[in-house]
Amino acid sequence: MTKNWTPLAVVWLILAIAGLVGTWTNNILAIIGKRDFIGDWVNSGPAVTSLTIDLLIAAVAGSIFMIVQARRLGMKLGWLYVVGAGFTAFAFTFPLFLANRERTLAAQRAAARAGSAI
Repeated sequence: MTKNWTPLAVVWLILAIAGLVGTWTNNILAIIGKRDFIGDWVNSGPAVTSLTIDLLIAAVAGSIFMIVQARRLGMKLGWLYVVGAGFTAFAFTFPLFLANRERTLAAQRAAARAGSAI
């Protein structure tokens, strides 16, 4: 279970959990309150619109990063993090990806050390 869980991977995992809990708590409140979810995003004034655009651009850049890094590192099904963001939240899937990326890098470092010891 703890194989390749570096301190940095644990930090990313904690952020992923916080992102999931934080976003879905508010999503549930919006559903219960019968809010116009998209309307609240874009019609609540320039500050909210600015934040929405800021986060949207960061999510697109992060999605590209996840796909490229997953391919580079040989992580299977890396695209599922991007798809999963549509069902959960990017604030969950991006740190989750970073945690698993860190674990992959740790495993690759361990394999390189083991290979050079031969």
